[in-house]
Amino acid sequence: MSHEHTEYSAPVPDLSAAQLAEPGAVTIVVPTFNESANIRQLLHRITESVPSRLPCEVVFVDDSTDDTPEVIRDAARDCPFPVTVLHREEPVGGLGGAVVEGMRTAGSDWIVVMDGDCQHPPSLVPELVATGERSNAALVVASRYIKGGSRAGLAGSYRVAVSRGATWLTKSLFPRKLHGISDPMSGFFAIRRSAVTADVLKPLGYKILLELAVRSRPRAVGEVPFVFEERFAGESKSSAREGFRFLRHLVGLRTASPVARMVGFGLIGATGFLPNLLGLWALTAAGVHYVPAEILANQFGVAWNFVLIEHLLFRDRRAHRRWWDRAGRFALLANADLVLRIPLIALFVHRFGMGALSATALALVTTFVVRFAGTEALVYLPRRRPRGSRTARRAV
Repeated sequence: MSHEHTEYSAPVPDLSAAQLAEPGAVTIVVPTFNESANIRQLLHRITESVPSRLPCEVVFVDDSTDDTPEVIRDAARDCPFPVTVLHREEPVGGLGGAVVEGMRTAGSDWIVVMDGDCQHPPSLVPELVATGERSNAALVVASRYIKGGSRAGLAGSYRVAVSRGATWLTKSLFPRKLHGISDPMSGFFAIRRSAVTADVLKPLGYKILLELAVRSRPRAVGEVPFVFEERFAGESKSSAREGFRFLRHLVGLRTASPVARMVGFGLIGATGFLPNLLGLWALTAAGVHYVPAEILANQFGVAWNFVLIEHLLFRDRRAHRRWWDRAGRFALLANADLVLRIPLIALFVHRFGMGALSATALALVTTFVVRFAGTEALVYLPRRRPRGSRTARRAV
């Protein structure tokens, strides 16, 4: 991934401790995608409300295809704080990935993440940091859903319903990780730099707070109410595509543990019966003998399961092998399951005296566990490196 990094610095005002609401300084990280019409207004609002109370720098991580970087450069000349632009040629991870890139470059103890469309009021930045300092919290969320907060800026009843539904779904799936966070869909929050472990983050789309809370939740969390304002200019980047990315992200987070991943593996395997049966029906209806028809139909189920497992369970591990290598290994394991099951049933019946039904059930469970372990170990885990080889590690 290539980056274009430009910094436009203006002197930070010399503030005494008495002028600050709480000790510390803040890096404001703003992910942008074609937000040129909002940049001047956003920097104006930050200038009006933040530097007089808290030393700050602003880092824009930009994935734009318009003139947003040039507008930032021009507007930064009037700012009494450093402004940095990190332009990404490849928007890996979407807006969430942009936030992680910004966090890596932050130079302050506190990082505040906010959108570039002026729906998050910069006047709240000092309060977010002050709340964290007073309560010794590592994460402070600006929430629309506690007393004093409002989602007024959401356009239309449809977006309100989607937002509420997404909030309910995430809190239902992660009740422990999201305990004390009333608005896990918020894109406006403050986090201590020491609480960010960038290596464990795997952002997908724009819900970076959910990613942070689930994968590396700080022990102490605070909340501050805020009013979600209307967009200053431009159009929302929310879309059906982002909605699907969000659902994929949820599945990936929920199946991060081995036990949850095994459950997901089993559920996906169960759905494979449908293409299998449809394929068997079509082949036998075309006059194919049922034995070769069953073998061929099984491949429809294998292909179905492979596609779902690739995109829902092991999306972050696909880089270890080429797709045809993964597909071949997966198909081999899935078909070996059929070959292994019959001898196992015979062993359970004749050697251990089990009934046919219980022997079949035990064989199904055994081969399922073996197939899951084999899929993880032989298809999606990285190859072992020879002893003495050095692995390049990216600095955080």
